[in-house]
Amino acid sequence: MKQFRSLFYITFFGLFSIMANARPEDQEYDVYLLIGQSNMAGRGTMHASDTTHSIEGVYLLSDAGEVLEARNPLNRYSSIRKDISMQQIGPGTGFSEQMYKKTGRKVLLVVNARGGSKIEEWLPGTVYFNEAVRRCRQAMEYGELKGILWHQGCSNARTDRQEYMEMLSSLTEALREDLCPKKTVPFIAGEIAYWVEGAESFNKMIHSISDRIPDSSYISVRGCGPLKPESLKTDRPDPHFSREAQLKIGKRYARKMLQMSR
Repeated sequence: MKQFRSLFYITFFGLFSIMANARPEDQEYDVYLLIGQSNMAGRGTMHASDTTHSIEGVYLLSDAGEVLEARNPLNRYSSIRKDISMQQIGPGTGFSEQMYKKTGRKVLLVVNARGGSKIEEWLPGTVYFNEAVRRCRQAMEYGELKGILWHQGCSNARTDRQEYMEMLSSLTEALREDLCPKKTVPFIAGEIAYWVEGAESFNKMIHSISDRIPDSSYISVRGCGPLKPESLKTDRPDPHFSREAQLKIGKRYARKMLQMSR
């Protein structure tokens, strides 16, 4: 009996010690970096239950570098965001729900978007770039970076297409070099709303992303409606997507990520 008890205690405390000293990366989260401007930050109408309901199998990197259950708004811990009251539903919700559903693996999101930002503000060496890298590195202590989602463009809809693609290429290359130099993670960009001035030519340019950037692709926003339909009758239509559209866009990001990850 004494031998049995001794064996029990040795086994119990041995397992306890292993669990207590387990490295964060042993938790094996799939890490995704979500950056861009307001539609990535989330402007779709958020319901009261969204702030209390956690997304199954999905986690957020907090502002303290901790892993917390994901609740909306997902851009709440962004180190560059605008006021918290502006943060609503973005594509991260539909994306992460689908990734967990299809893979069964825990998802850790690093959402670090800023409404109204231009691509020039995201280039290597800028505050937005440095913060995205810093926070993503924190998340990578808990798992492997699996992909980067980029939804930006309304602020650059009139920018020269060749110039924009050169900047996007520079941004992508620098992110990969700083975060995962030994592996090329998928990079997926989203179209901007087709009712925005200059969207047709901008989106056509985004369609060619894979010709310029290796292991990259794009998702369409066709059929995704506006947050404020009445604004479409004005000279300055609201560029933001509705809640339903944001969830749909997120699922499209997930579908594309799954295709690229095979």
